[in-house]
Amino acid sequence: MTPASPATPPDRAPDSGSGSGDEGSDATGPTGDEGSDATDPTGDDAADLATAADLRAAFARAAFDVTPGPVPLAAVRRAGRARRRRRTTAFSALSVLSVATAVAAVVVLTPVRPAPLSSGPEPVAVPPTGVPSASAASSAPAVRTSQEPPPPPAPTPIKVVASGERVAAGKGWKVWLTKEGKHWTGPDGYENSRSVTDGNIDLGSPGVSHQSEGDAKGVFHSGVYYGTRTAGRVELRNAAGRTIVATLLELPGKPGWGVWYAHGGAKDGEMSPVLYDRSGVRLAELPLMPAGDPGSGDQNP
Repeated sequence: MTPASPATPPDRAPDSGSGSGDEGSDATGPTGDEGSDATDPTGDDAADLATAADLRAAFARAAFDVTPGPVPLAAVRRAGRARRRRRTTAFSALSVLSVATAVAAVVVLTPVRPAPLSSGPEPVAVPPTGVPSASAASSAPAVRTSQEPPPPPAPTPIKVVASGERVAAGKGWKVWLTKEGKHWTGPDGYENSRSVTDGNIDLGSPGVSHQSEGDAKGVFHSGVYYGTRTAGRVELRNAAGRTIVATLLELPGKPGWGVWYAHGGAKDGEMSPVLYDRSGVRLAELPLMPAGDPGSGDQNP
C-alpha cells in the first residue's frame, strides 16, 4: 500500500500586524520601507521555499511507490562459500610450499661425499673372515654345542593286548602275554616263556630283562620291563653305538610290567636294553651281552 503523501505546506504569507494603520506600525517597529524589509521575506525567497517543499513532497511520493525485491540469500551463501574455498586453497598452497622449502633446505644442507675416481671396476665389499653376515646368520641352521644334551626321543606307543592274544612280531615270530608273564614262539614253532610271578623279578622297582635267539640271518630280541607304570620306550644298543627301538606290549589295566621285542642283525654283536620313562629319564639298563649267533641267550637282572 502506498502511504499518503505528506501535505504540501501552505505558502507562508508575509506577517501582518494585528491591526491596521499606524497602530500596527507603532507596535512592531519603525514605519516605512525599513520596517517592511526587516520583518517580511522578499518575493524570491518565498518562491524558493515553496519549490523546495514541492520537491520534498514529490521525492517522498516516489520513494513510497518503490516496492523492494526479495533478499538474494542463496546467492549470498554461494558467494560466502566461494570465498571460504579460496581462503582454504590459498592456505593449503602456502603449507605445501613451506614443507617443500623445508625439505629443500634439508637436502641442500646434507653433505654429499664425492665418489673417488677410479679407472677400474668398483671393489666388492667382502665380509671379514669368521664373521657371518646378518642374512647368513639368520638363514644358517642353529648349531648345537657339545654342552647341550639332545632332546629325548618321543615315547613309543604301547600296544594293549588281551591275555593270550598272539601278536605277529615279524619274520615268523609271535608274542603273547598272560598273567603269568611273557610267551613267544619262533619260525620253528618251539614255544618259550618268561615268568613274572616266580619271584625272580621285583615288580616294586624298575628293571628290564633280555632274551635273544637267532642265526646268521638275524636275531630276535625280546624281554620284560617292569616296576613302572610310566614306561616310555626300550632301546637296544651295541658297542658301536647302533640303537634299535623296541615295540612295547601290555595287558589292560597297567599291571606294572610289559613285554618288548625287536629284530637285529647277526653282526650287531653284544646288545644292551635300556628302559626309559615317558619324560626320557633312564630307569634301568643291562650290560652288553653276546647276541645269539647261533643259539640263544638269556640275560636276567
